[in-house]
Amino acid sequence: MKRRSFIQKSSGAALGLSLLPNILMQEAEYSIAELMGKAPIELYGKDINLRKEAHDAFLDMKKAAYSDGIDLKIVSSFRDFSRQEGIFERKYITYTDEGMEPMAAIEKIIEYSTIPGTSRHHWGTDADIIDGYRNVEGDVLDPEKYGNGGPYEDFKLWMDENSETYGYHLVYTDDPKRRGFKYEPWHYSYAPLSIPMLEAYRGFNVIALLEKEEFFGAEHFTRAFLRSYIQNNILDINRSLL
Repeated sequence: MKRRSFIQKSSGAALGLSLLPNILMQEAEYSIAELMGKAPIELYGKDINLRKEAHDAFLDMKKAAYSDGIDLKIVSSFRDFSRQEGIFERKYITYTDEGMEPMAAIEKIIEYSTIPGTSRHHWGTDADIIDGYRNVEGDVLDPEKYGNGGPYEDFKLWMDENSETYGYHLVYTDDPKRRGFKYEPWHYSYAPLSIPMLEAYRGFNVIALLEKEEFFGAEHFTRAFLRSYIQNNILDINRSLL
């Protein structure tokens, strides 16, 4: 072998080996345990609880909103698997105790709540946001309160105009063609992180993993139901987040 050829091939092999750890690190950046809310992640900010980059962007957005008379307040952000499991099971037990059939109860739950292990709130990138200046009675996460004449109308208009400047996108829009979860005018996602996380999530066999779960109601999941749920509820979101 000629010396130049040997050097080129040796250098190429060395380069490949030097890049391998970086490639593996990139591929393993988000583990399935992390994406399903089963592994601890580093969160930042009192009453914010988001990943560092999402936290910093939220504070920048909050500061800008202040100048326009709006106090961006997070009412829910990170939720681990156990907490989502508790939400799902509580609703499942309530609905079935009221006489609903198991699958009917599950379909009712997934109008607004996710199956444990599939929530975007597991990622530390998503938050339910309201205007803290408004004194609102009852459920603050009511879509009607964000529409014309509602107490959060100004908040929604401000977010429509400004949130994407800070990387935050509405997840479940009011597009009539969108399927899955109902319209949530309070749920925003920090796109620079959540887009690659969703891409990583899609690379795992989530259906097989969910079939192994044992929380109340999971025994009624069929493969067809889970396929439909992932396609409609997990993936039929604001196109800017895909």
